[in-house]
Amino acid sequence: MSTGRFYLFSLIILTLTLTYLTYLVIDPFLIPIAWAVVMTVVFYPFYHYIQRYIRWKSVASLITVLVTLLIIAGPFSFLIVNLVNELKDFVNYLNTKGIGSLDEILRSEQALWLQEKIKTTFNLKEFNLVDILSKSISNLGKSILSNVTRGVANIMAVVVNFLLMLFAMFFMVKDGPDLIKKIRDYMPFSDAQKDRLASQIKDMVISTIYGGVIVSLIQGTLGGITFFALGLNSPVLLGTLMAFMSFIPGLGAVSVWGPVAVYLIIKKLYLKAVVLFVVGVFVISMVDNILKPIIISGRTRMPTMVIFFCVIGGLKVFGLIGLVLGPLVVAMFVSVLEIFRSIDHNSG
Repeated sequence: MSTGRFYLFSLIILTLTLTYLTYLVIDPFLIPIAWAVVMTVVFYPFYHYIQRYIRWKSVASLITVLVTLLIIAGPFSFLIVNLVNELKDFVNYLNTKGIGSLDEILRSEQALWLQEKIKTTFNLKEFNLVDILSKSISNLGKSILSNVTRGVANIMAVVVNFLLMLFAMFFMVKDGPDLIKKIRDYMPFSDAQKDRLASQIKDMVISTIYGGVIVSLIQGTLGGITFFALGLNSPVLLGTLMAFMSFIPGLGAVSVWGPVAVYLIIKKLYLKAVVLFVVGVFVISMVDNILKPIIISGRTRMPTMVIFFCVIGGLKVFGLIGLVLGPLVVAMFVSVLEIFRSIDHNSG
């Protein structure tokens, strides 16, 4: 082996080794860093605005972080406290009266008619909706209880990660442009390819965060207010579930308020069912149909099916932050592939 090849081989091995070791060092902090990136993207326009009046970057960045803290610590603390209480009430309901109430509902005239329709339509000889839902509810209750218990036990880890997120966000907001410039300098692409990659990443981040997360939060809030106004139990739980489901393409907010409307019909609460249906169709769904196209107009959009699997896969790999990281990672992968494809065509 020549000296040049040996030098190149040694350099590659050293780079890969150091990359792996760096990953091991940063790995415990990847989640708070990822959340810091998301929060920086969301609140950077605010930082840019107050910089008109405050010249010192550190002060402007600190104010941005404090505003982020107030917004999260206020409404989200209220949300988490009520969500935990409603989850406990829901689990207690499942363990005490859930199966009995379910049996009563499923033996109603409307439920029996629906069950017969399903059996006839799909030609099912054995179909017992009571047994199926009873087992599902039992498993759901156990799963929720274990997750709530685990979440309370890990409350200190959540606080530490939150503080780390704020710390990282301070420097990302303050030094964001310089950090992006350094990352660009390390990329082995031409300036045109770097600009193209940066533009596609920016479009996907805006589409995912502003067109996905913010729209989902608005829909979840509207849903929670509607459930509360209708006097339904667990409005915070249902609103949170709606916000989560509305972020998943192909399912949306209707996957929450739709079954609730059906439940109200079965319980013969027809007026509440009609109100929920009208609000769901003409208010909650309109937020998605009107606001999201305005936000992502002209920006890069992946097919709905691809986004669906990116979100589900991202949740499994990264946890809750996977809602954003899943589509973003795949979008970056596709963008880099397109760059290599253009290089290959040009060289050919």
